[in-house]
Amino acid sequence: MHDWIEKSKAAAAFIRTLDPRRPQIGLILGSGLGALADDVSERVVIPFADIPHFPTSSVSGHEGQLVLGQLAGKQVSIMQGRVHYYEGYSMKQVVFPVWVLRELGIELLLITNACGGLNPTYLPGDMMLIIDHINWMFNNPLIGANAHDLGPRFPDMTQAYQPALLELALSVAQAENIPLRQGVYTATTGPVYETRAGLRMLRQLGSDAVGMSTVPEVIAAVHAGISTIAISTITDIVKENPADVLTHEEVLAVANQTVPRLARLLRGIVRAYAPPDA
Repeated sequence: MHDWIEKSKAAAAFIRTLDPRRPQIGLILGSGLGALADDVSERVVIPFADIPHFPTSSVSGHEGQLVLGQLAGKQVSIMQGRVHYYEGYSMKQVVFPVWVLRELGIELLLITNACGGLNPTYLPGDMMLIIDHINWMFNNPLIGANAHDLGPRFPDMTQAYQPALLELALSVAQAENIPLRQGVYTATTGPVYETRAGLRMLRQLGSDAVGMSTVPEVIAAVHAGISTIAISTITDIVKENPADVLTHEEVLAVANQTVPRLARLLRGIVRAYAPPDA
């Protein structure tokens, strides 16, 4: 773990040579959702491949660059795209960008993803505020030696999604007249979509949506003392007897349709956020 922290410091030091400003808020934008970064002013754009030790994505819909600048009156650092466990990266590589954002100084991490809806009341294009999660990836980025200067050996995940921040997101959604559901997100390893038996099991476990990301980053953020808000875009409703085969292209198409609403919601959250001691 200590080696990864040293690498995150080296990556952050490189980023500061290109942009010395301290970001207050970090954003991780999932499949097809990277257009929000186009709204950033005074932007500095750094390809992931240029940042020391930074993993690069091989998945369509993930641009693979870091965008720094001003958004809604706040200094931000936006990841256009992410890497996934199913790409063959280790869990520590998957969450490495979170550690880099911590070194840059962020206080709040906003995470988005595109996922399948399990709740039968959901519709494609709905947005869901994650109020809790189930880690069905059978792995964890904190396995191994703990970096005590980063966080505790046994971080408590019962408050991963803090009530005050959930209320902030809901109040912004209401003010912006944006419907925002609330639910439990389950992360699986991928890269396959679930079987019929798997879908039945996840529903019985109390899951409202299923995807292949987000949970590792939330775990790393909570461990490092970073507050989080996570929002899913429901790109499809997964059924036990689907008439058609789901494709990644269809997922991206629905995700792209939600971008204007999601961008408005995220801008509102960025604008409204104030540190607890502010």
